[in-house]
Amino acid sequence: MSFLASALKELIGMFIDDGALALLSILLIAIIAAAVEFAGLPGLTGGLLLLAGCILILAESTWRAARGKRPSDT
Repeated sequence: MSFLASALKELIGMFIDDGALALLSILLIAIIAAAVEFAGLPGLTGGLLLLAGCILILAESTWRAARGKRPSDT
């Protein structure tokens, strides 16, 4: 059973390196899509919010990755 869990983790790791980045991106897309579709948010505003959200998510992911590296780790 441990082998299967390890194999599954490696398989997912081939496609998704940062799980938090992927999860937050999917969540952002779902929220913006729902706001445009059901709340009447204009498409252009939704697009701008999506762009801003993606930039923030990427910046947070980059900051988190940089914080984890130390000069002695290289």
